[in-house]
Amino acid sequence: MGNKWVVYTLALAVFLIGTVEYLISGIIQIVAVDLGVTTSSAGLLVTAFALSAAIGAPIIIAATIYLDRKKLLLTMLGIFMLSNWLVYVSPSFEMMLVTRMIQGLSGGVATVVAMAVSTQLVEEGNRGRAIGIILMGLSSSLVLGLPVGTYLSEAIGWRLLFIFIGLLGLIPLLVIYKKVPPIKAQETVTPRVQLAVIKNKKILAAVVITLLYIGAYSTVFTYIAPFLLTRAELSASEISAILFLAGICSFMGSKIGGVIADRKGPKFSIYFGLSLQASMLLLLSVMDGVITVHIVIIMLWMLATWATSPAQQLYLVTQVPRSPDIALGINTSFIQFGFALGSWVGGLVISNASVEHLGWSGFVIALLSLLLAIRLFSLKKEKEQLSA
Repeated sequence: MGNKWVVYTLALAVFLIGTVEYLISGIIQIVAVDLGVTTSSAGLLVTAFALSAAIGAPIIIAATIYLDRKKLLLTMLGIFMLSNWLVYVSPSFEMMLVTRMIQGLSGGVATVVAMAVSTQLVEEGNRGRAIGIILMGLSSSLVLGLPVGTYLSEAIGWRLLFIFIGLLGLIPLLVIYKKVPPIKAQETVTPRVQLAVIKNKKILAAVVITLLYIGAYSTVFTYIAPFLLTRAELSASEISAILFLAGICSFMGSKIGGVIADRKGPKFSIYFGLSLQASMLLLLSVMDGVITVHIVIIMLWMLATWATSPAQQLYLVTQVPRSPDIALGINTSFIQFGFALGSWVGGLVISNASVEHLGWSGFVIALLSLLLAIRLFSLKKEKEQLSA
């Protein structure tokens, strides 16, 4: 695969973006105490990031359609890295919400452009692997960023972590500036074009699947720390270790999902990932065993969720082959809508019931995603039979 190391550099940038987005989940109780709000209110920091990315990314991409993708990527990464300094100086919860919106907007655009650029740097037969590598960067933030951040938060303070991430961002900025070639968008991506694309029933169904399975994931994961504490008395270092293991599984899921999507096609990978995700959330809800049993279930759940992502991205890219920016931009928006949906649903569950009910809520949403996928591919098969 040509330009492989450049793709890995893009993955590094996405890794830093993912770390900033997910870090709140591991330290949500610490942040809530520091800002003087409830845990469910602190969950709005996740929602603010996600909604800003979901709504803002397509608008920015459309408004900058004639701008070189390399320049756009560098600009958005620069804004994102500088916004981490705002976290350090934000005196109130309201200011933190604004800062998270800035991070969501710039980080969301950068993630979309990084994925789109990666598909242009490799051969057509390796696009699934390239997307998988970028998503590995995102899932690697769960492997390293989230657990390390959770652990260090008690040692150096959670605000200082964001400054450190901002400094690390200088590495991909420099490499992208030096090595990524200028890339122009292949097709004008106006809001009208985006709406026309999403009117396609297959694409609409696919992005709703993304919304639901990410929503199911976020319902539990946003509040994973307090959820784990209902299963056992755990220290910050023990929670970090569990998150590290979970992150490894998400990393493996992205890699495996990309390879399977190239070899067996998106349909098989999507069915596999969604079925396993729903099954693990069901087990997480009904099992009352020791903490080690729950940890194993969480590991499989993480693997399943992230194995689905490369297949979803590849399926959508094949539907709009002339400009992957369109498909990836729309899908990334729905990914972020999914995070917002899940954090909102999880907050409602915690406020009106208890943390222990999060698994059931996630299972119902994941099951809806699987049923919609079955419907999508059955309709596709019916159309192929009628045209034969």
